Amino acid sequence: MPTPNAEHTEETTEMSPADTVLFARTIHTLRTGAPVEALALRDGRVTAVGDARSIKTEIGGATDVIDLGDATLTPGLIDGHIHPVLGLKMTAGHDLSSVTNLDELAVALRAAPRNDGWVLGWGLDPNVFGDRPITHAPIVEALGDYVPVFIYLFDAHSALASPAALHAAGVSGPRPFAGNAEIVCTDGIPTGHLLELEAVELVDGALPNEPATARRRRLHEVLTAMAQSGITSGNAMDFEADSGELVAALEDSGDLPIRLRFAPFCMPGTDRAQLDHIVELQRRGGRRWRVDGVKFMIDGTIDGGTAWLEHADAHGESTAPLWPDPAEYREAVRYLAARGVPTVTHAIGDAGIRYALDTLADTPATPTGVRHRIEHIETLPDDLVSRFAATGVVASMQPNHCTLYTRGDQSDNWSVRLGTERANRAFRTRDIRDSGALLALGSDWPVAPFDPRKILADAQLRRRAGHLDEIPVCPEQGLTASMALEGYTSHAARAQGSADAGWIGVGARADFTAFAVDPLTAPPDELADAPVVATMVDGRFVFRA
Repeated sequence: MPTPNAEHTEETTEMSPADTVLFARTIHTLRTGAPVEALALRDGRVTAVGDARSIKTEIGGATDVIDLGDATLTPGLIDGHIHPVLGLKMTAGHDLSSVTNLDELAVALRAAPRNDGWVLGWGLDPNVFGDRPITHAPIVEALGDYVPVFIYLFDAHSALASPAALHAAGVSGPRPFAGNAEIVCTDGIPTGHLLELEAVELVDGALPNEPATARRRRLHEVLTAMAQSGITSGNAMDFEADSGELVAALEDSGDLPIRLRFAPFCMPGTDRAQLDHIVELQRRGGRRWRVDGVKFMIDGTIDGGTAWLEHADAHGESTAPLWPDPAEYREAVRYLAARGVPTVTHAIGDAGIRYALDTLADTPATPTGVRHRIEHIETLPDDLVSRFAATGVVASMQPNHCTLYTRGDQSDNWSVRLGTERANRAFRTRDIRDSGALLALGSDWPVAPFDPRKILADAQLRRRAGHLDEIPVCPEQGLTASMALEGYTSHAARAQGSADAGWIGVGARADFTAFAVDPLTAPPDELADAPVVATMVDGRFVFRA
């Protein structure tokens, strides 16, 4: 066990012996005070913190005493933005995220397995097309006209469908949508490119159905893998279709590997009855999951040309909100907020971010203390940086969107569309954090990988960890190691209104992540690949190496 520290401040509560006592060489409580070497846990809560000698008084005959050795223990990591159920449909096919050009795409499609005759894929980067338009022509070149092929592009806001897939879904030309979705056509003939969810779902609805038992198994596998990477909780930006049935069925057979906080979608065209249904959903929950929020999208993506920018991109696109009448978005936000529902708004372009901030500036706070939040915030003018702190709106951002899908030389599709000036204000995590705002970090899985170690590293490096030759993207926006960790712990917890999470001390819930290295001192490139020693939720190991 660690050597007792003579200078310590002990915190404890008066109660029976601990269920568990944990020792570790380094424990970051994210609170001020003397160093801590040990914790006592009971009924899923921390009941004492202190040095090795003082904590021994918490040990009884049935106490489980665990020494994590040289590990560094932190509050449990919280992913600020994931799509665990929506992601099941997206990731049911062949992973194309490593494809870098059209020749590789053809090889991958020919090797992909068939599902009831369909070829399914996901994670395709639009940079693969280079100067060519994004159409199903490369799919036809690889597989011919008669194979139904459906590919989610990496941003999850767009997809590619082969002629046979469009035919199977009954899509033969343009259609009107409640929001600014689009079946991209040339001379009235679909190109296969589908923009935004209403258009994507037309073909998605024609895909082979996956049995419920298989979906439950895959959801459990995803959540288990998240726990193994150190995640203890996730803000799930979906609660569609069978989400409630899936998580309830998993809890019937055991605890979920991580906590889930769901926010169902509110899309353009949502009427008053549907808004009231979202309010009703807030009552649903289980042991480790609950519905607590609503997810809006004021715009789409820069890569797809569907973001809402103050000035058009280089293709003349990204000039309109996803809600054709954004006042209806504002009305829906205020209606739900007035009924205690915390709001989450996807806003990527500068005009979208401005409109969302204007909307939230005088939107009532929730009685529970959960703050309203804006997701992604990809290109941000100087005059908006300070408004997050001024309004109390949470900035929820994903550093690996920057490092995986943009490039320091600005040769990528995202940067080319925006131009130098707007690309130079990319993912301003440091400016937002320095302004005093809450900055929650996350992955947006399956849009990007969920491994928090790599995201913590990339947030500091502004390039992909392990790729020392890459040019960092706006390196002045790199976070310090402590800022990055706080983005996954204390800031993430405060953002979701969890007063008992994100720190370690008496009364805090016993959710912890144990690293093989110290995330506050290890070089970021080393942290990205360092093992997770253990993950604990409710005082119980959900993973231990």
